[in-house]
Amino acid sequence: MTVTAPPAGPSGQVEPEAAPAPRGRRLLRFLPAVVAVLSGALLYVSFPPRPLWFLALPAFAAFAWVLRERSWKPAFGLGYLFGLGFLVPLLKWTGVEVGPLPWLALAAIEAVFVGLVGVGVAAVSRLPGAPLWSAALWTAGEAARARAPFSGFPWGKIAFGQADGIFLPLAAVGGTPVLGFAVVLCGFGLYDVVRLVRERRLARVVTRPAAAVALLSVAVPVVGAVAARSLVSDKAEDGTVTVAAIQGNVPRLGLEFNAQRRAVLEYHARETERLAAEVKAGKTAKPDFVLWPENSSDVDPFTDPTAAAVIEQAVEAIGAPVSVGGVVQRDGKLFNEQILWDPAKGPTQTYDKRQIQPFGEYMPLQGLVKAINPNWTAMASNFTRGTKPGVFTIGGTKVGIATCYEAAFDWDVRDTVTHGAQLISVPSNNATFDRSEMTYQQLAMSRVRAVEHSRTVVVPVTSGVSAIIMPDGRITQKTGMFVADSLVQKVPLRSSETPATRMGILPEMLLVLVAAGGLGWAIGSGLRARRTGDA
Repeated sequence: MTVTAPPAGPSGQVEPEAAPAPRGRRLLRFLPAVVAVLSGALLYVSFPPRPLWFLALPAFAAFAWVLRERSWKPAFGLGYLFGLGFLVPLLKWTGVEVGPLPWLALAAIEAVFVGLVGVGVAAVSRLPGAPLWSAALWTAGEAARARAPFSGFPWGKIAFGQADGIFLPLAAVGGTPVLGFAVVLCGFGLYDVVRLVRERRLARVVTRPAAAVALLSVAVPVVGAVAARSLVSDKAEDGTVTVAAIQGNVPRLGLEFNAQRRAVLEYHARETERLAAEVKAGKTAKPDFVLWPENSSDVDPFTDPTAAAVIEQAVEAIGAPVSVGGVVQRDGKLFNEQILWDPAKGPTQTYDKRQIQPFGEYMPLQGLVKAINPNWTAMASNFTRGTKPGVFTIGGTKVGIATCYEAAFDWDVRDTVTHGAQLISVPSNNATFDRSEMTYQQLAMSRVRAVEHSRTVVVPVTSGVSAIIMPDGRITQKTGMFVADSLVQKVPLRSSETPATRMGILPEMLLVLVAAGGLGWAIGSGLRARRTGDA
């Protein structure tokens, strides 16, 4: 048996073996990863249906801590973990009927964008004014997610978690990009304030400019939000209308309801007729027009006389135009369509949904899917995109239409207003997603849109939650889930445009340029430092 002696030191004496690192110290190496996941989960908790919007601030403060002065590889990993901690629970509703694989795949893909943002945030964390550059980079990441892949997926924009928060009026200033930027800036600024206070206590030098930037990063978003309240108003500029939203409910939960589409149509007709009876009895005000949800008639009323007769009977009973959500086949193509049905003239105006959902309303990469699975055939519900903005003129009132998924896209809602909409309807169908948080997340989007464009927003949903939202984002009426119900209310009409409506994409593009400037500065500083070190 051979015994190996410990190595000798410089003096010739045998050096003692190095003691292994304490277990606690080894575990500390995993602390940043744990904090990244937990802070992402904290950000999720700040989203509806919980009114805990303020938790977004410590979530981003912790995110800033784990990324500060990291190299690009760990920064990407930590950013990716933050993204998973946020998006995996937020998007759980996408797997309600199709299982966990699509849900987890979607979250994993979307988290890549957050990982890339993490690389940028780590790079600019060394710069003066780091909170500003970092918040702009987050906005740039959201802008990318809203456009790619497959026309984008804006779900989870920070603005959509702020419907109950003090920052909401900023939506009227510059839309969801400015609102989200302000929240993230405040969170990153909060970390910088804590960091500088700690350095001061450790007797390290804290410059006045650094302290000023940290304090302003927290104060400016709050002051700006308070000042922006003057842009939020419920005052009627063009009179008022009485609007009704119908929630007919569905025969049973889940995807199976599509097989019972005729029953869904009859449910909505029945609820409309019930409302008509209340109007006739003097219990409810007669609406000027009625809004049905998306997919309230999956039976094409242009080709099915029975479906048309059911709609006509309901429309005649209420005695007012009804916007019906239909699935329509025309020229060999399938459209998700809103049809304005007049009690005297029948169908008069239509709007075809433009922002259709990938893997839900159409299948991307069909050639690749076919190559992988030769037995695969195109989906029966492979919808075609519409091409024109949705604005119905109903008795002199212009009603903008943003169907369900479209409410998540800035441009889709905005151009209804720039085309004259005085009120916005967001007809939706959430029945597929059971009692998940999806309907509450989407309702929060509509509340943000109401403030962003200073318009009343009506949300008729097949199975709930349907709601009427004032231009200041307040919900004045709402239904429960999976019940038949109707909402009737006199609401203000408005035609003035907020700064957000007028500027459109400009604030987002400016913030993207700020992000690019900060990233360029960080890269340039790194290259100069490397050259100096090599010299």
